[in-house]
Amino acid sequence: MQPLIDHARSYHRRSAERPEEFARLAQGQAPQVLFITCSDSRVVPALITGARPGELFELRTAGNIVPPYASRPPTGEAATVEYAVEVLGVADIVVCGHSHCGAVGALVRGDDLTAVPAVRDWFAHAAPRPEGPAGDPAVGGAVQNHVLTQLLRLRSYPCVERRLAHGTLRMHGWYYEVHTGSVLAHDARADLFRAL
Repeated sequence: MQPLIDHARSYHRRSAERPEEFARLAQGQAPQVLFITCSDSRVVPALITGARPGELFELRTAGNIVPPYASRPPTGEAATVEYAVEVLGVADIVVCGHSHCGAVGALVRGDDLTAVPAVRDWFAHAAPRPEGPAGDPAVGGAVQNHVLTQLLRLRSYPCVERRLAHGTLRMHGWYYEVHTGSVLAHDARADLFRAL
C-alpha cells in the first residue's frame, strides 16, 4: 500500500503544477468512449489506450460481463451503460477482454464456485458459457467469443439499439494480451480478431 500512497502524494504535487488542466476537469466530463473491461488488476484502460483524465468512461466488472438489460432490479452496469450512452453521448463503446482471464477460465473449466456464491451468481450473467479449450491458460479463443457475446448483449439495451440504428454509436470488441501488451480488435467483415 505504501507505494500507492507515495505515488498519490507525488501525483498531487505534479498536479499542482498544471492547475488549468484540473480546473477544466471540474467543469464536467465529455468522454468519447465507454470502455467496458474486466476488474482484473493487470488490465489498465488508460495505460492501454493512452487516455487522459476525462477521455474514457469506464465500466469494470468481473469477466467484463454485461448483464441483461431487463435484470430486476436494474443493475449498476445497466445504469452505467445507459448514462454513458444517453447522458454523456459517447460515440463509441469498447468491450475489452483479456488473456489469462480468471472469470472466463472458471466458466470454460466449469469450476465449482459454491464457496463464492456471489461470484457464481454473477457469472450466470455470462450465459451462454464461453467456449474454448479448458487446458489453454490464456483462454484466448474463449475470451474473444465472450467479448462478442457481450457486444450482442449490449445491442439489447434500448439506448444502444436506438443509437446504433441512428448511426451515432459504434461498438468495438478488443482482446488484450496480458503477456505481450498487444491489443487485437474484432474485424466484423472477416469475423477475426486482428492486431490494431
